[in-house]
Amino acid sequence: MTGFTPPEAPIFTTASERDVWQKVTRQLGPECTVVPNLHIADEHKDHEVDLLVLMPGSGIVAVEVKGSHVWVEDGAWYIQREDRERIYPVDQARDAQYALRKYVEADPRWGSRTRVRWSHHVVLAHTDLDDKFAMPDLPRWQVSGRNDLDEVGARLWDTTWRYQKDARPPTLEDVNVILDILHGRFLPARDTIALAEDREERVQRLTAEQAQLLKVTRLLNRLEIRGAAGSGKTVLAMQQACDLASGRLLGERKNVAVVCYSYGLATYLERSLMVGSRGKRPRFVGTFEDLGRRWGITDFGGRDDSDFWEVELPRQMAEKATQLTPEQKFDAIIVDEAQDFADDWWLPLLGALRDEESSGLYAYSDERQRVFARFGRPPVQLVPLVLDHNLRNTRQIAETFVPLAPTGMEIRGEDGPEVTFVACSSEDALGVADDQVEVLFDEGWSAADIALITLGQRHPVQTERQETLGQKDYWKQFWESDDIFYGHVLGFKGMERRAVVLCVNESGRRDRAAERLYVGLSRATDRLIVVGDPDVIRHMGGDDVCQRLGTARSATTIA
Repeated sequence: MTGFTPPEAPIFTTASERDVWQKVTRQLGPECTVVPNLHIADEHKDHEVDLLVLMPGSGIVAVEVKGSHVWVEDGAWYIQREDRERIYPVDQARDAQYALRKYVEADPRWGSRTRVRWSHHVVLAHTDLDDKFAMPDLPRWQVSGRNDLDEVGARLWDTTWRYQKDARPPTLEDVNVILDILHGRFLPARDTIALAEDREERVQRLTAEQAQLLKVTRLLNRLEIRGAAGSGKTVLAMQQACDLASGRLLGERKNVAVVCYSYGLATYLERSLMVGSRGKRPRFVGTFEDLGRRWGITDFGGRDDSDFWEVELPRQMAEKATQLTPEQKFDAIIVDEAQDFADDWWLPLLGALRDEESSGLYAYSDERQRVFARFGRPPVQLVPLVLDHNLRNTRQIAETFVPLAPTGMEIRGEDGPEVTFVACSSEDALGVADDQVEVLFDEGWSAADIALITLGQRHPVQTERQETLGQKDYWKQFWESDDIFYGHVLGFKGMERRAVVLCVNESGRRDRAAERLYVGLSRATDRLIVVGDPDVIRHMGGDDVCQRLGTARSATTIA
């Protein structure tokens, strides 16, 4: 039973209320509970109970405390504050008592219990009372003056012995049930998904505000937007594509191409941009390979044939670009994750521009995410624009990869769940990562929120899906399936999910290890669990990253 727990150091409106609370709690036994500053509302009014005293074996007492000097004149109570003011201490205490009793007895948890003893009491902390004081609605045993405070606990105990003899004294169980009822019922629980949705709404707002940069730079036709993971580069690239294609940015519609390297990012860009009126969409959205297919290239090398992809394919595409008609060329080309492009890939892109001087070339990049051994740069001068803040990750997640990100990254994400590091051997990492998916389910995440991303060997589920479905339908599942997504860090760059299990199932000795770890740590927007060998992570990311994961965060070791 989760009951109402009074605060250990409550805040009171007046020092008198605090003094009375201290005396009552010290004078009554440990089985008694004193609840300060309780509010109860009914159909008549809002009631405030200065102290609610619950005493097993005696009763429940609603206490009204008056701190300043009070007096009675012509049968009415008055208090001196800034001016003389009429007060109703007896009515306040009595009405609150009845409202509380009605609320408790109407609650299903009270069940078939019979009525227990309830009463009310007035404490005049700065007013002495004669022992023979009496009023028709306030007998002496129901009021305590300043001269009674040394025994106020006993007087409260006696109040219910003298009052309501037709009810029984409450048991300790009765008191616990009342405390549980005061806690409320059917309260909204902390909802993991709802909190993530709230954070996402704020992130979308911040990212939209960032799009104002496009207006400032609209007259620049050679631009490189650099930014760390989570800085909103891809969203900005999509906004620029929409604005150029629709004519919002420059006042006339442009033929726009949006190009990237990875299949996953291409599916995201296509699903986001190829909607609405055809006349306001980009002319092309896809991978560099897709652009080659569009131009008529049909024979492609194997995925491991780097000479074909980095030399032969761009040579063929550059030749095809020279054969494009002006209508087939582009007014602007936007390249997302431009650090993935090889040197020769830029030549066919430049050849596909309608005007080599006035047409636009826009590159969005993060040098720290250069996970492939390509070091291409466009052969034309680009004006740099730096996005130096992280918007899309929670503060806890962003802090894990700060040492790997471009210098000066400002964290602007909101607070979220702590990052968890689960230490295990690289050989056991896949199995442990599978177990951590169950942890995410227990926390309330849905399967569609979760991705399991590997740094080394692909997860068997990913291998099976890619072989069975092919690349296109494999990535289609990322958007249309309600299942967990299994991916690899090299293909997941530019993508994100709310909750990610990052599986460091490798030795960390390969080239670009720090870059791969950086990408992996930044793929979760809200909840991140990292699984792997601490020594491997130290080798990949350095002591600072390892400490942020293993020392500053909750860590678990799997033997």
